[in-house]
Amino acid sequence: MTNDAHPAPDSNPSLPPVEPDELVDLTLDEALEGDLQSVADEVASEYPTQVLPDAVPESGVKVGLETALSETERQMEELLRREGELMDQQRRLAADFNNFRNRAQRDISMAVDQAERKMLMEILPILDNFDRGLSASYQDVASFQSGMDLVRKQFLEALRRMNVEPLALRIGEPFDALHSEALTTFSDPNLPDGAVAAIYERGFTLRGQLLRAARVVVNRLDDPNHP
Repeated sequence: MTNDAHPAPDSNPSLPPVEPDELVDLTLDEALEGDLQSVADEVASEYPTQVLPDAVPESGVKVGLETALSETERQMEELLRREGELMDQQRRLAADFNNFRNRAQRDISMAVDQAERKMLMEILPILDNFDRGLSASYQDVASFQSGMDLVRKQFLEALRRMNVEPLALRIGEPFDALHSEALTTFSDPNLPDGAVAAIYERGFTLRGQLLRAARVVVNRLDDPNHP
């Protein structure tokens, strides 16, 4: 009686036994035609070919990284040095500007003080003459008026030295709204219509610019054609 239930012993006892469900069917499909090489080439062509870069030696990579690191450190040191120079320059500029501002304020203050001293030194002699005129004895009113006229001339001369000039305005001249202010109107048939009838306050200029406008009375006629 033959033993058909037991498989034949494995010809290679070093290989592990293969279970029935792990067997791979290596038989080719009958529908597959052509040689195997052409089929393999066709299958391989469907997948993209990846080109691997040339291998870089480890020593070259290390040298390149060390060079890049050294260059980066050099650039950082240069930036830090430049930053220090700019900060020092900024501090010097701030100190110079502060000194300039303080010096300008002192110069302006000194100029104002000198201008005030100059003005007062021009006015004080006039005050002295006023005091002398008030303490003097006059024989008549004409003598008093003559003394006051001298003080007035002295005052006008002091103003002229300070570049202050009176406006050349006279009664009878046309009213000038740019240099005069009309306080009221007055009707004088002997003066033309719109002329200055009276001067209440004289105007003055400082270095050619209007300092104070004159305050005047303007003549208004009911009939401008009246002779």
